[in-house]
Amino acid sequence: MDSFMLRGVLCVSALCVWSSAARGRSDVLELKDADFDYIAPEHETLLGKFYAPWWTALLIQRPANAMGSLDTQRSKYFGTDRNLLHMMGHAQLVCLMMCGINAIADLLVMPLWVYHFQTEGIVNHMKKLAGPDSVPLHSEHDLENFINNFDASIVGFFSGTDSSQVSEFLKGASLMRESFRFAHTTVLELGKKYDVKYESVLLFHPPRLSSKFEERVVHHRGPLSITGLRRFIRDNIFGLCPHLTKENKDSLRKRDLLTTYYDLDYLRNPKGSNYWRNRVLKVASKFSSQGLLYSVANRNDFLEELEDEFGLGSSDATELPFVTIRTRTGNKYTMREEFTRDGKSLENFLEDYFAGRLKRYIKSEPVPAKNNGAVKVVVADTFEEIANDPEKDVLIEFYAPWCGHCKKLEPKYTELGERLYSDPNLVIAKMDATANDIPQGYDVQGFPTIYFAAAGRKDEPKRYEGAREVKDFINFLKREASKPLVLNGVKEEL
Repeated sequence: MDSFMLRGVLCVSALCVWSSAARGRSDVLELKDADFDYIAPEHETLLGKFYAPWWTALLIQRPANAMGSLDTQRSKYFGTDRNLLHMMGHAQLVCLMMCGINAIADLLVMPLWVYHFQTEGIVNHMKKLAGPDSVPLHSEHDLENFINNFDASIVGFFSGTDSSQVSEFLKGASLMRESFRFAHTTVLELGKKYDVKYESVLLFHPPRLSSKFEERVVHHRGPLSITGLRRFIRDNIFGLCPHLTKENKDSLRKRDLLTTYYDLDYLRNPKGSNYWRNRVLKVASKFSSQGLLYSVANRNDFLEELEDEFGLGSSDATELPFVTIRTRTGNKYTMREEFTRDGKSLENFLEDYFAGRLKRYIKSEPVPAKNNGAVKVVVADTFEEIANDPEKDVLIEFYAPWCGHCKKLEPKYTELGERLYSDPNLVIAKMDATANDIPQGYDVQGFPTIYFAAAGRKDEPKRYEGAREVKDFINFLKREASKPLVLNGVKEEL
């Protein structure tokens, strides 16, 4: 067990560059238990793919998956002195559990998780881990080369290496390097072109997003601290209308967000990509104080999401943009009017949104023609009517049609509904959580998830955490129901 514990520590803390042991055979180094102890500690940066050879799904995907692509293109992305690591074998499962790895084929970059399984996503993440926390700049060429990047850049200008501001900036860069690009210079004159007259920090938006509607360079004001630097970046990193991608979508969606989707491609057609963005910016500048963030996105990157979350299918595809709003609380709106080139339709859409005149978009299955079964079928369009009926207690199961646990529960849940069918004050219900929007107040992360919404307290649904036998549900309802249960047509005594 001590040996496995040691491996767990190595997995959590070691950062490794690839061994050259596998050269001549493969750019991917495959390790077993015996190899790990003496090879892993020799290196500095480690990118590992943890898998099991007997997992059929992985074996099918392996020739074309992201790691396979990196295998063949290792020299292109990382140079000739780096290999990828495969840890394989049944015995490694114990080691992986010690490392906190719960799923086969997880990608682990010590000590950070990699969530983007595409080649470019992995490469970009590894590039962020490589090199210093903040890149030192020594000339104007260094500065211009650094800020002319696809992503935003944060650059500190300081008067010398002994400046206290340098130390604070580097501490902040160390803490935030995973998310942002940092550089610094101790040659204050390098910032003269950008009106730098004393020690300061500047945020440069990407050149491709330059626009007359906002400044490309933002100056940090006031004394420098890690907290202040973090706040400065948070408030300015995205600008008025950032480029929404799969990588930054979670960060952007922490705010109320309008997104304009179209055939955006800054690599092949930057001018055309900014055509619609400039029209969004023109309108957005009129509403900049209203608390809504604006973004543009490549429609092809989000086709599945647009169809699933907003009902915008391939039949709706035109050269004109789709416009949606998604709030932090989960409310969704779509602009159904065609996006006009003068921006007037977008302006009208925003005026209606801020005035509260828009109807929320709710993904819902069709309302069932008949719904007289022992278990009521709830869809998003009938949730308010059935689950939020103020006069009735409701026990509702959120399920997925493909979920094995849900299928196992179904006969028991149906029996529960049948035994309580004659109770006029209680509804046993279910809703397909994959085909309907989940209402606010219900946290559904897995299936089945069951909630009890008491009469008169619909804003306080209670999650059911008990066993899933019929008797367990009945005991729970006896405790929680607002009125005595009617079981098999007989009213229970208090």
